Amino acid sequence: MPERNVLQEARVLWQKYFTLTKELLKFSDQKDTELFMELVNQRERLIEKIKALPPNDYRETEECKQMIAQMIPMDKQIIYRAKAWLNKSRRQNSAVRSYDLIESAALRGTVFNKKY
Repeated sequence: MPERNVLQEARVLWQKYFTLTKELLKFSDQKDTELFMELVNQRERLIEKIKALPPNDYRETEECKQMIAQMIPMDKQIIYRAKAWLNKSRRQNSAVRSYDLIESAALRGTVFNKKY
């Protein structure tokens, strides 16, 4: 593949990656985890395509460097929001699990065994 075509393909893939990063940021504080995970998967597939390209210097261009500079804070925000969501989910699961344990113990008669 001629160098010019490789650079153009790299440019197109990086622009798609940039667009998906912006979409991920937009959906990172939503409740639609399925859509969020689909966007993450799409971004991972793009990275594989970028890695599969023949050697090229697109990443060294000013255009790519600017996109990467804009994506770094977006990625940090996405990671922060994802961790916050995960922690909240863990707390909710823990609360549900402890409620289930109390209910299970009650059914066995170990919690509410007083005579009234």
